[in-house]
Amino acid sequence: MAQSSTDGVSNRRATITLFLIAVLFFWAGQYIYLPTLPTYAQSKVGDLSAVGFILSMYGLLQALVRIPLGIASDWSGARKPFIIVGLALSGIGAWMMAVGNDAGMLALGRAITGASAGAWVVIVVAFSALFPPEEAVRASSLLMIFNSLGRIISTATAGWLTEIGGYALPFFIATGLGLLSALILLPINETRRPALAPNVQTIFRILLRRDVLAPSLLSAIGQYALWTSAFGFFTVLAKQLGATSVSQSALITTHITLAMLGSFLTAWRRLAITAHQWIYISFVLLALGIAIAACAPSLTILFIAPIFTGLGMGIGYPVLMGMSIVHVRDSERTIAMGLHQAIYAIGMFSGPAISGALADVIGLQPMFAITAGVALGLGIFGIRVTEILSAQSAHKEIMK
Repeated sequence: MAQSSTDGVSNRRATITLFLIAVLFFWAGQYIYLPTLPTYAQSKVGDLSAVGFILSMYGLLQALVRIPLGIASDWSGARKPFIIVGLALSGIGAWMMAVGNDAGMLALGRAITGASAGAWVVIVVAFSALFPPEEAVRASSLLMIFNSLGRIISTATAGWLTEIGGYALPFFIATGLGLLSALILLPINETRRPALAPNVQTIFRILLRRDVLAPSLLSAIGQYALWTSAFGFFTVLAKQLGATSVSQSALITTHITLAMLGSFLTAWRRLAITAHQWIYISFVLLALGIAIAACAPSLTILFIAPIFTGLGMGIGYPVLMGMSIVHVRDSERTIAMGLHQAIYAIGMFSGPAISGALADVIGLQPMFAITAGVALGLGIFGIRVTEILSAQSAHKEIMK
């Protein structure tokens, strides 16, 4: 019996280790070409509206597949097949972008990587199931550490890889990383769960909850600004200001590193700052960073922008995620989180699509100025709405 127990612990630890390695490779593969993707696409298609269309496919597919993937996983009682396919699609999409020579092929490849990223919800749930409920926070923290490590390492090396092997090399490496991440998880065993039929009525009821919808829409505004700026056209502007591929990579790495710092700040319990105050700070920092890019006369000044956008998104992203489920019962939190992520993915899609077309008409820096103003205005308005809704929810709890 003791031996059996030891084997069980050993197998669990091995599965956790394989998951973490796969997650690191997966997100490294998703981000290794991100610093040079906009300029690579521009070299193939020319105009910024087409570049924006290509970039937008990543968010569009995430918005479309995240909820259906969660439902299908629950319905089938299995998670592993969805995870393996999702990880492999990351490599396939990267390969299509590496060999693509027109907007259609690049957009299709980017769409496939977006569908791949949509499997993240299933990965998070499957990994969390390896831990007892009281260790849920530890499970999430472990995943995010390896997620962030993969993104930082890959974006830091992307420019160097482009310098030595051309634009296509990071995409081919991403192909290998995506397929390898899928192969790593093939040996794991999964205990099949009872099939759970989807409850459409529950999904719509949660979707119409204002305390779920309001922070989700705020997240969409933040993602709109993010995928317009740091994960969108910052590197195109950097190229115009004389940046090398290495400099473009450093720009994105700066954003991601500061985003990690922002997330740590929100978890620091000694800071007596409320959730709504954090969101105010988040949108002010995000808008300030984009405004700096709007008037940056040189590459040196532009490098200040991702410091603010990184801190802003690092603060806002986890706080809004928590706000979207804080008043939702435990049994419905998975659905609420899936809805939250699907809604904010709309911002990931619309940001580059709209901003690329706008930049073609008025120029990159005027587009950034408009984006900064819109993000700040809508953000502050949305925060006021969430404050009112939170006050109403608290009043209802008191009256019970």
